Amino acid sequence: MAKQEQPLTGAALVKEVCRRIRVARSYWDAHNNAACRGERDRALALYNTLTKDQKDQIPQQLRVWLRYRSEKYFGEHRTPPKSKRKAK
Repeated sequence: MAKQEQPLTGAALVKEVCRRIRVARSYWDAHNNAACRGERDRALALYNTLTKDQKDQIPQQLRVWLRYRSEKYFGEHRTPPKSKRKAK
């Protein structure tokens, strides 16, 4: 997949943020924490570029999951993931 030439703006940006949050939630439901963490970080980076009016267009359920629920499990206070060791 080729990278986009122009950054997203307006309704397309809001739609992409919603899509990324939903993808992160689906990874969360599938217990795929590494992929969930990556998608959540991308969604949060895009979410932080939105204006207040654009943030209000994101469904509340998605906003709550992104800011609070996922912060509980992926926040800075959590121990970062470690690489798997080989059993000896």
